Amino acid sequence: QVQLVESGGGYVQAGGSLRLSCAASGIISSYAMAWFRQAPGKAREVVASVARSGSRTYYTDSVKGRFTISRDNGQNTVDLQMLDLKPEDTAIYYCAAGRIGWFPVIDAENECDYWGQGTQVTVSS
Repeated sequence: QVQLVESGGGYVQAGGSLRLSCAASGIISSYAMAWFRQAPGKAREVVASVARSGSRTYYTDSVKGRFTISRDNGQNTVDLQMLDLKPEDTAIYYCAAGRIGWFPVIDAENECDYWGQGTQVTVSS
């Protein structure tokens, strides 16, 4: 069993940056990890994910070059560094964990076994 708690969300102007952190109560080394987001009126989408091995990452096209996902298995944390934020990045951001093997990265909700409660990110224009 893993409990995930996100932090670091907030309000920022366009062009600004935020760093989200996900703290796990359990050991995350057995899981691929991901950050999802859900904007008002839209479906939840995967933003970035990192394999259990740490050797592979995935980013949705709209955040490539701006967001970086990282994991620290010793601290049981997964961070999302977000730079050059845009109003379209406004959403609730969720941390998720999925037991999908050593190399794969999460690219869909149904691959996730555990979810955090979410943290709001608001980017003003």
